[in-house]
Amino acid sequence: MPPPTRDGIVVSPALTIPRGELTERFSRSSGPGGQGVNTTDSRVELSWDVSRSAVLSDVQRERLVARTGHRLVDGVLTVAASEHREQRRNREAAAHRLAALVADAVAPPGPQRRATRRTRGSQERRLTTKKQRSTTKRLRSSRPSRDD
Repeated sequence: MPPPTRDGIVVSPALTIPRGELTERFSRSSGPGGQGVNTTDSRVELSWDVSRSAVLSDVQRERLVARTGHRLVDGVLTVAASEHREQRRNREAAAHRLAALVADAVAPPGPQRRATRRTRGSQERRLTTKKQRSTTKRLRSSRPSRDD
């Protein structure tokens, strides 16, 4: 994913989320940081209102809602990053995470799988090995079977 620019987050060559549509919230982060972790707001939550976005086409919006519906709260997609000690690096991580999430969700679906049949030879080989395996296990048992 390309890094975020001043204009916004580049998701693909055809789609850029403008900075004006993004909302950032900062809070205290858990994890490494020593004494500074209690005083600095290094955790970043990046939110984007998908339902009101002007850069999405109707098809892209439908795909995005269908594929990320479980993550949307009132049409807003939120991504959090707190793995770094610095706010700047967490901002970049959140932007990359949002771009990757949107790129996957907006991408067109792959080709449909064509149904195929197993070959007769593969079915026969499978059944033969199953019979051999059951015979081996039957011969290992201490009780004689009805067939013996």
